[in-house]
Amino acid sequence: MKKNKIALNFLVLTLIVSSFIACDSDFNNLESDVLNSDVATNFDIKNESYDVITYTNALGPVQSNSGIGLSTLGIYDDNYGRVTSSFVSQVSLSTYSPTFLGSANELQIDSVVLTLPFFSGVTNVDEDNNITYNVDSILPEGDTYNPIKLSIYENGYFIRDFDPGADFNEAQTYFSDKTATNSETIAPLEGTPLTFVENPTDVNHISLNSSGNINISKKGFILTETIEGEDGEEDNTTTTYAPPGIRLKLDHQFWEDKIINREGEAVLSNANNFSEYFRGLYFKAEAVNDDGSHLILNTNSTSSNVTIYYTTTTITQDDNGEDVITEEHKNFAVNFSGNKINFFENSFNTPISDGDETLGDERIFIKGGEGSIAKIKLFNGENIDEDDDTMNAFENWKNEFVETENGKFKSIKRLVNEANLVFYVDQDYLGQSGLYGPEREPNRLYIYDLDNKLPLTDFFVDVTNNSLPNLSKYNHLGPLQRVDDESNGDGIKYKFRITEHINNLLLNDSTNVELGLSVALNVNLEELAQPEVKTNDGSTKTTPISSVLSPRGTVLHGNNSADDSKKVYLEIYYTCLGEDCEDEE
Repeated sequence: MKKNKIALNFLVLTLIVSSFIACDSDFNNLESDVLNSDVATNFDIKNESYDVITYTNALGPVQSNSGIGLSTLGIYDDNYGRVTSSFVSQVSLSTYSPTFLGSANELQIDSVVLTLPFFSGVTNVDEDNNITYNVDSILPEGDTYNPIKLSIYENGYFIRDFDPGADFNEAQTYFSDKTATNSETIAPLEGTPLTFVENPTDVNHISLNSSGNINISKKGFILTETIEGEDGEEDNTTTTYAPPGIRLKLDHQFWEDKIINREGEAVLSNANNFSEYFRGLYFKAEAVNDDGSHLILNTNSTSSNVTIYYTTTTITQDDNGEDVITEEHKNFAVNFSGNKINFFENSFNTPISDGDETLGDERIFIKGGEGSIAKIKLFNGENIDEDDDTMNAFENWKNEFVETENGKFKSIKRLVNEANLVFYVDQDYLGQSGLYGPEREPNRLYIYDLDNKLPLTDFFVDVTNNSLPNLSKYNHLGPLQRVDDESNGDGIKYKFRITEHINNLLLNDSTNVELGLSVALNVNLEELAQPEVKTNDGSTKTTPISSVLSPRGTVLHGNNSADDSKKVYLEIYYTCLGEDCEDEE
């Protein structure tokens, strides 16, 4: 007879972590309009639309060691082509100067388990302890997912924390094209290969399938352990439930040689010695049957590690001289820590080119990772100038809304109630590709101050649901509006509320900076410093952090679109405060 003890060890992540990615499948469109034509009429609010210059800006390799503890792995296909993501991570010991064998007589490794959790959360537990998870880590979203081929190697390249060629204590930058500088390649990466152990039973406890590839699933893992009872006692079986992710058993010989047999040596005594001795693991993804899935892994989680399970046997003698055998079951973790560098290999159908910064583009191409952003010029990108004889576009617009003196704000003529930038999705262009699908359209884009590499004031004013990325900042960064407001409907348009930004231009005499527009994996990350973009001329260029982490892309109508009804525009709702304003109508 066996006694079963159920331990519901969900290993659930915190609310922000479990909802780290803007999950399109659970997002119904939230129309953020405060003002529309009907409301405006009722309150005598007027509106005008203004032309906007927008153009594509292609990116080079991007800094991919951002330090936020997120790694990308797998295959992503869309209209642009294919992105293959791999990564390398440094590792650390859970305890330095560890004791494994100690005073015991024998040590036997039972198993070595690699765990790379997804971002997930528990949504339901039924009466039979079956757990349903909400998983935000697999792209594109679907009911089933294609497997990937995964190879893991001991990394041979020494990953530095600091840049030896820069100022003191300046962190080393690593790029998505496997380089640290224009002249330094991140190599060798493919050292000793790690061997996977096949699943010995039908129990769902590892990701490896019968073909040696990695199954991708939203289901968690059911782990059971049975300890035999002593002297006639019942066996004790414990069942543990681990959340979805990649879970693999590794051949123990590498870890026995690399870790266990080094007990007492200097290489395990401190972090510096160990990082030189064991330079980390390289995870290389490849397609299976020319297909695959793209994963976003929480490698900063405490449960993301390689755990060595082992048993020590100690033989002593009792008072009668008889041998007493004592077995102890132990484990030791090698954690993923330090630098984690993502690598992107783009195989695009057509290279992304820079657009026309003077006249703007017909179409705007926006792609995450080593892709592209859009640049936006309001009022031709002009500012108050020294020419008192002629008025440029910015000065004319400002004069409509405020009284100025020597170019500075004096009084309000029109009170701005709301200002929005509106971009339409070019569905005709997207539909030309067999790889198109609504699930591949990014639900969130991020608009920002390109010149100063900062969010707009509206970002900080918008306090909507800051803990959930898929709902956060939706007044300012309006999510993709879809057909019939269905989460799987084709994308129609994005609307970005920039009321505070416009008011700053009018009332605070702020500079009319150029704006940027990028894909956003998680808008809550955008207060962090922007990663660098590698350039050939030594110039400084950056891009938003969550754009680097997303493989998604879209195509928008630009200001030169052939469809006049879908050209990008700035709309401003306002109330007249004086007779001069009324006379101008």
